[in-house]
Parts: sequence; C-alpha cells; structure tokens
Amino acid sequence: MADPSFSLCVYLGSRPGENPLFAESAIATGEWIGRHGGQLVYGGGRSGLMGTVAEATRRAGGRVVGVIPQALVDKELANRDCDELHIVETMHERKAMMAERSNAFLALPGGIGTFEELFEVWTWRQLGYHDKPIGLLNVDGYYDGLLAFLQTSVASGLMSDWQMGLLTASTDLDQLLQSVVEAAGTQTGQIPLRTVI
Repeated sequence: MADPSFSLCVYLGSRPGENPLFAESAIATGEWIGRHGGQLVYGGGRSGLMGTVAEATRRAGGRVVGVIPQALVDKELANRDCDELHIVETMHERKAMMAERSNAFLALPGGIGTFEELFEVWTWRQLGYHDKPIGLLNVDGYYDGLLAFLQTSVASGLMSDWQMGLLTASTDLDQLLQSVVEAAGTQTGQIPLRTVI
C-alpha cells in the first residue's frame, strides 16, 4: 500500500457494549479510513470495539498501527494482524506514541480508558503541545450526558467556550471524519509529546 493520506487516532471501548450501533459506528469508521486511503492508529487490542475498528480498517484496505503495553500483551489481548504493532512498557508511552503517529483524533463510545485518552489529548491541545483536531462521535446519544455536563462547566466559569471549541462533537460520522481530516491538513508544527509528558 502507498503511504497513507492521513493517520487517524481512534479511541474506543475494549468491550463491545450493549448497543449494536456502537459496533456499527466502529465498522463504519474503519471502512471510511480504508476507503479514503488512511491509516488507523489505536490501542492495539483485538477485543471489543477496538478489534472491530481495526478489522474493518484492514478489510477496507487501510493501514493499522497498534500501540499496546506489555502488560496487555501478556494477557493475550494484542492484535497480531496490525500492519505495525508497537509493544511499549507504560501507558504514558502508549498514548504519546499514538498521538505522535496521528494527524487527528476521534473518540467513539468507550469506557474509562476512552474518556481518559480523550480528555488528555484535549488538555494537550489546550496547552499547545499539539494543534491536531479532535472529534467526538456521539453515537445514539451516548455522549449526551457528557456534553451537557461540559456545558455546565462552561456556565459555571470553570471552562471556556474557547476550550469547548477545541473539540468537535457530531452525530454524523461522515461529516465529522471529513471535518477532522481536512482540518488536520492545515495543522502547524508540534512539540514531540514524549518530551513534555
């Protein structure tokens, strides 16, 4: 395969969840990446929605880059079908490498790990460690409560509209992916993240 036209970091659950629309969104994301000649960067697992997006990307002709800590490899959770599988020692290394290998970020439904990754990369953008676009796909209202809470934080004076503007939330997968990938084409230089975390 030729060099990918973009590299998208996707955060999503290591469980499948109860709503079949979650898996459908993961499949659609992987197919979109592959169809547009892109590369998926993700957490390197083979279970749940993580495994679903990786397999869909691979089947659609996209490249798959996984980054996984040794502790999870030891539990036999690594996806050996990745085009590149990077095994690191710590979660900090994992997240920094995923961010460095990506032009943009997308969060799909997930649990505590997904939340933590999304908020960390959002914080890094606020601090100027990168200027890569960040998308949040609100599948079937999954993130309605979170988005409402974030607006409460803005109304309470603990967050600003500018900070909220660094995150693009949408229910429309195609529109959101097109938006973040196009915005990634205009990003400026960045600080190597492993030097600042």
